[in-house]
Amino acid sequence: MRRKLHPEPPEWQSHIARLEGAYAPSTIRSYYADVQAFVDWCQDNGCSAFPASVETLCRFLESQGEEKAPSTVRRRLYAIRKIHRLLRLPDPTYDEEINLAFRRVWRSHAVRPKQAKGLTRDYLEDFIAGEPDTPWGLRNRAMLSLGYELLARRSELVALKTDDFETRDDGTLRVLIRRSKSDPFGEGRLAFTSQRTARLVEEWLDWRGPHIPWLFCPIYQGKAINRDLETTTVKRLIKTAARRAGLPANEIDAFSGHSMRVGAAQDLLCAGYDTAAIMRAGGWKSVNILARYLEKAEHNVWA
Repeated sequence: MRRKLHPEPPEWQSHIARLEGAYAPSTIRSYYADVQAFVDWCQDNGCSAFPASVETLCRFLESQGEEKAPSTVRRRLYAIRKIHRLLRLPDPTYDEEINLAFRRVWRSHAVRPKQAKGLTRDYLEDFIAGEPDTPWGLRNRAMLSLGYELLARRSELVALKTDDFETRDDGTLRVLIRRSKSDPFGEGRLAFTSQRTARLVEEWLDWRGPHIPWLFCPIYQGKAINRDLETTTVKRLIKTAARRAGLPANEIDAFSGHSMRVGAAQDLLCAGYDTAAIMRAGGWKSVNILARYLEKAEHNVWA
């Protein structure tokens, strides 16, 4: 049974709740989970979490590095920094010893970040063709085609609403992606679709009906449900489509909810578009992140 050696201020959770409306719900959930992990570790190791000492934080980071990926350790460091600021406590996270501890964690994991397999055009065609002629198939065909052409993150795809679309004279769609991970203040970015994608979206909307604001919604017992989808639905539909296409298990496992975004970026590179154009199309702010997505497309550029 865990013995609480250093009582911690119970208000830290209410302070994280202050972030609601200023940060994405997923970010706030991560803050809760990461700070809780730190508080639990401190209780188990007889340390005080608030304010954390540099020594305590170094020990925590190096302990986490033994079992967690460096990206997870970094995220927990950011959460600890945020909660200290919210509690208006001295912030230990910028001390040079913290930087050195984190560098030791990073160097001890000398592996490349795992990259989602790109859902490129060939896969897209097979996946769309394999969807059944059911309401779920109508929705999933539209989601696959739209997610690919918008280079959409899964969170962007499920957040789309019917009002974000405008049909153009040539039968394509003009889409406003209102908010994204790299656009927290909702300036938005514009994207455009092909005629086929516009047609798939229209077929889905004809079945779904006009009474639901979300573009994509759950289906229960053959009826559209008036709420948005979970982001996990995107990953699930991609893997299910890959399974229907008869792909081997290791290939199915390599796909993720980011695969449409990755695959579309790779196809654009192979089609001759430069990095700046691809960054604009997908709303990337960091060329380093995009470069990882494009690495596996390089061998096709000179084919």
